This record gives sequence, C-alpha cells and structure tokens, in this order.
Amino acid sequence: MGMLAKIRRMHLRDGLSIREVSRRTGLSRNTVRQWLRQEGVTEPKYPKREAASAVDAWAEHLASALKADQHRPVRDRRTVKMLFEQIRALGYAGSYARVTRWVRGWRAEQDAAPRRAAFVPMSFELGDAFQFDWSCEYVFVGGLRRRLEVAHTKLASSRAFWLTAYPTQSHEMLFDAHARAFQALGGVPRRGVYDNMKTAVDKVGVGKQRSVNARFQAMCSHYLFEPEFCNPASGWEKGIVEKNVQDRRRQVWREASERRWPDLATLNAWLAERCRACWAETAHPEWPALTVADVLQDEQARLMPCPKPFDGYVEQPVRVSATALVHFQRNRYSVPTRHVNAVLSLRAYPDTLVLVADGVEVARHTRSFERDLTFYDWQHYIPLVQTKPGALRNGAPFKAMPEVLQTLQRHLLRHAGGDRVMAQVLAAVPVHGLEAVLVAAEIALEAGRPSAEHVLNVLARLKDGTTAIRELAQPTPALKEEPRADVQRYDALRNPQEARP
Repeated sequence: MGMLAKIRRMHLRDGLSIREVSRRTGLSRNTVRQWLRQEGVTEPKYPKREAASAVDAWAEHLASALKADQHRPVRDRRTVKMLFEQIRALGYAGSYARVTRWVRGWRAEQDAAPRRAAFVPMSFELGDAFQFDWSCEYVFVGGLRRRLEVAHTKLASSRAFWLTAYPTQSHEMLFDAHARAFQALGGVPRRGVYDNMKTAVDKVGVGKQRSVNARFQAMCSHYLFEPEFCNPASGWEKGIVEKNVQDRRRQVWREASERRWPDLATLNAWLAERCRACWAETAHPEWPALTVADVLQDEQARLMPCPKPFDGYVEQPVRVSATALVHFQRNRYSVPTRHVNAVLSLRAYPDTLVLVADGVEVARHTRSFERDLTFYDWQHYIPLVQTKPGALRNGAPFKAMPEVLQTLQRHLLRHAGGDRVMAQVLAAVPVHGLEAVLVAAEIALEAGRPSAEHVLNVLARLKDGTTAIRELAQPTPALKEEPRADVQRYDALRNPQEARP
C-alpha cells in the first residue's frame, strides 16, 4: 500500500515519467504502468512461494501428537526436542530447527483460530458460596524437593482466599483445610462448589446426581453448608478458584519455591501471612476502588458463624504385633505392651496418629509421611522389661531414653545384675513421673556410685519434701474455743471407788 501511494504521487502529482519512477523505485516499467492503470488503490499481493520441506511428510504425525498433548497436564506434555527424537527414530532425516519452526507455526495457527466455547459471566452475593480446589506444587522442605498438595479455598464474592499445604489429598487433609479456611475467613458461606474429587464423591451419577462420601457429608452437616458438584471435566463452573491456582503460582509459589523450609508448619505459617498480605494488596475485580480485604469485611457480616473445628480424623482398625507395634502407611508405631495381639482403633489426623482402645487413648505419635521407619515410645516397654530385664541391653526403644537415664544405664550395666537394677529404676517412672526420676538419677550420678536403692531413696525424700512443703503452705485452722488449764478435769476420768477419802 505504501509503494502504490508513492508511485501515484510521483507520477500524478509531481509529473515524473514512468521511466523516472521506475529508476527511483527500482521497479520495472511494466509493473509501474500496470499499477497506474488500476482503478482501485489496493496494492497487489503475490502468492507466497511454496518450497518443499523435509517436515511435510511428518506434519500429520506431529499435529496428532500436539493435539494429544493438549489434553494432558502441562508437566506431562512432550517438548519439541522429544517430538524430534521420536520422528527421527521413525526415519526423519531433517534438522531440529525445521521441526521447531513447524511447531511454532502450528501453535500460532491454533492461537489465532476462533474459540467456539462461550461462557456466561457469573455473579455471587456476599456470603453465598465458596469454591474449593487442589493444586500440586513443588518446594524444598526439610532439605528435599517435595511434592505438596495445596488446598485452595476462595470466597466467590469477596475473592478472599486461603492456602494450606499438605503431603496428600486424603480425607483428614480435606477436613483440616476447611477448618483452617473457615477460621481464617471469619465464617462459613451457605454453599460450597467442588469438582468430583474422590474424597467427596464416591460415584458420579446422571446429571447432578452424586453419591457423596459419608465422612464428607458429615463435615458439611457440621458446618451447615450445602455442597454442589460441577459436571465432569467442566472446570469453568468453578472458574474463580481455578484462576486462583494460576494467580497464586505466579504470586506466591514462585517466591516459596526460591526459599528453603525446615518443615511444613513453617511453610503454612508463611502462607497464612502471604494470604492476608495479598488481600490488602489486590484490588477487587468488580469494585476496583476497594481491595479484597475491604470487601471481605462486608462479607463476614453475612457469613454463618464458624463452629468448633470438625473432628476430621480417619479411623481404621489395626492389630498390634508381638513387638507392640502397629503398621500404618508403611511405617511402624509403638503402643503399650499390654495391648500385644489386640485390635486397636487408629485415628489419623493430618499431623498426629492416636491409638484408642475401648474409647480410651493409649498412645499418640507424630505422623510421618516417609516410608519404612519405626517410631518408639520407650515408656511403652517399661512393664515388659520388669519380666525381661535382659532386653534393656540391646533394646531398640530404649535408645531414645533421655541422656541422664542412658548414662545411668551404662554405669549399672558394668556390674552383674545391672539390667535388673535399671529395670527397677524405670519402674519408678509410671509411679513418680519422668521429671522426678530424672532429678533422682542426676543426684545418684553425682554421688559417684549410683544404684537402684539410691535412686528410690532420693525419690522418697523428694516426695516427702514435696509433701511437707505442701502441708506448710496450707493455712493453719483457727480454734473456736481456747483451752483452759484445769487439772481437776482428770479426776473425773478416775473410778470413784479409787478416789482417796
């Protein structure tokens, strides 16, 4: 268009000949003459020269592979290098640059193609609904790069969100995520929008029919909100929280992935601070003059009050082995030896395991998500070593005893019968308490010749001293009637016949 206008100005306005116009523009005289004879002012377009390429024979194969990758998660899609290696193994003889150029052009055509899908904008009332979803993120926790499942809970109206990271997507993690989110957001909306995750839906029926998991239904009943589930493969029905996953990856997880976290609790504490900071920094999409934190204050007045957290444990029966251990998720945890060969109830929380027998808690352990580990509580084995004191010498649970007791054990085992003496000392732990036994063991070690009698004697003296101090601390009762010094009262106790005349 620019060259045609230039030619017309030079010939029609400036009066230059066709020969002179051709000399100045570098075009042939026939081309200049042909353009000037056209009635319109449209510059002609010449077809692009088509040259055969070595990729043309593999275009269909590459296109089908790229279309298949569009239905896969981003992390599972094949790179251009991988596609090049595949077709080269099948007989492609061209260069890698030709494949990258073809793939780049194919993707540009796909981006320029019209989109058939159309969506209706959604609007939610304050306190009406929240949307929930999971995302997979990678960060360094405890010195290792770990895969974490992040729970996203976002209010549909105010756009306030809450993030919590977990090792898995199990039921107890789901329940804990709701409890934390409702507590942080200041209340519970009337509805919750979910996809068809396995921890909530046991079976997807026709239309909106769902077979809801019993434990998930119990949680919804506890918080008094109504669950709603999207149609299969219809993530746009909860697009607010889907977009939140993308935004938080650019805003929060980019920073989190650059840092090193000692444990998951520290990471979640930092996520809580970042969520609140984002509320104050982010403008609301519908009311740009207000921040998310400002709109959240208005929405909190319309939320249902947040009750006490739902006791969201997952319970299963476990049998105690002959070594007083129970197995859970490829790890072993100790219980008191009196429950050997019994069946206990194991209640799994996000960070704790509780063992229950007849409704009474008998053991508690910090939950581990590693594999093939054993976690002992050496106090569980104290009753057993009373009958088997020889097990103290190489007993695995007793390697976790406090350093004072291990030092005392080394002193006692130098002499014959030292294991039995040490068993007597450990038998005092359930009676007097661990702190008192540790103090008595330190005093006995300072004496130079520790023994069970010495430790038990110190414990008795400590107990008596504590009792005496407690008695002295009590107020002295006041007398209602002062005593009188009357010795004649003793004569009334004598037999009258024995009285002197």
